[in-house]
Amino acid sequence: MPRIPYADPSDPTLDPDAATLLAKLPPLNIMKIMAHGGKAFGAFTRMGTALLYKGKLDPILREMAIVRVGILCKASYEVFQHEQISRDVGMAEDKLQALKVGADDPIFDATEKAVLRLTDEIVNNIKATDETFAAAAQYFDHQEMVELVMCIGFYITASVFLENFEVEIEPEELLAGVTMANKGGKK
Repeated sequence: MPRIPYADPSDPTLDPDAATLLAKLPPLNIMKIMAHGGKAFGAFTRMGTALLYKGKLDPILREMAIVRVGILCKASYEVFQHEQISRDVGMAEDKLQALKVGADDPIFDATEKAVLRLTDEIVNNIKATDETFAAAAQYFDHQEMVELVMCIGFYITASVFLENFEVEIEPEELLAGVTMANKGGKK
């Protein structure tokens, strides 16, 4: 049970822009809680959209970082949602499962290990060491490095949000419809 009620787009107490946006989005519980944030709701969703759909960073590497953030933050909703997205972008199931171990799992190549080490250090220490940062930077240009660090930070924020509001994972039948809509290009 979430700590505050899920918002409904018809609720007259919602910020009008938030209510309009909520009505256009898939009926995910994270959105129904976040809609209570007023103008910040739209800004948050625009940032998430930019990171997920408009970035240069390889989507499998991006999802490795996101799922690892969720695991380290103990954010089950985040892990659940992004495990599916990981599968949708083509991540192998064995690598997806190995994210629970992290960079020490031998299944990961050097680039993936660099992403996971950077993710772990940012989640655990805020700032990665010079060595870890340089190891990741050898694989990515400046835009990709900025996207990767922004993605890690964004999903730390999402995890904090999800855990503090105790957002529930949606019923399977709802998720199947949302997944099919997303595969059809609707966001």
